[in-house]
Amino acid sequence: MHFADMDYRIPRQRMVREQLVARGIRDARVLEAMGSLPRHFFVPEGLVPTAYDDRPLPIGHGQTISQPWVVGRMCQMLEAEPGMSVLEVGTGSGYQAAVLYRMGLTVFSVERLRPLYMEARERLTSLGMHNIRTLLSDGTLGWPEMAPFDRIIVAAGGPGIPEALAEQLADPGVMVIPAGRQRGAQRLVRVRKENGRVNMEDCGSVAFVDLVGNCGWSQK
Repeated sequence: MHFADMDYRIPRQRMVREQLVARGIRDARVLEAMGSLPRHFFVPEGLVPTAYDDRPLPIGHGQTISQPWVVGRMCQMLEAEPGMSVLEVGTGSGYQAAVLYRMGLTVFSVERLRPLYMEARERLTSLGMHNIRTLLSDGTLGWPEMAPFDRIIVAAGGPGIPEALAEQLADPGVMVIPAGRQRGAQRLVRVRKENGRVNMEDCGSVAFVDLVGNCGWSQK
């Protein structure tokens, strides 16, 4: 762990208090997970001093680690209970997968970029999170061999809701996904599946990196 000798408990506590609780994050499991995880371990070494800032940070390859409040909000929107299975699309740095794991979920995470996939696996393993299942693949296609999933969380914005992910969502189940026809400007959507019916809730505007794949945007 880089900068392992430095004490980041105070910045972490301040992040939870000022960025999460102050903005309506109430899920105790989300707060405990984000309050205990070393977020500075998931960013490039040169950005370690800014790891707990109230903003997204670049992690290379055109990708970012999301703003802490966004991670907390999306995890809270899942309304998840310990023991549930969750599919994460877009492993990225591995931070959100670690949060979900600390919330007591069974985590399956898909990443399309090999360098990020390898780096995230190494980080998660070094933290003892050996039970997080990771896959190098097109996340818009989900992980059919492991479906259905009680919860699905997508960490990139696509033009719509991929059909494969909708099909792999359990009934009942909840999916949180940024979607919209304009790249870089989406609506955060909560999809609920229950008794064969699907309802979608618009939860406001967000801006995410592109969800690239067969059921997402094409590579630029």
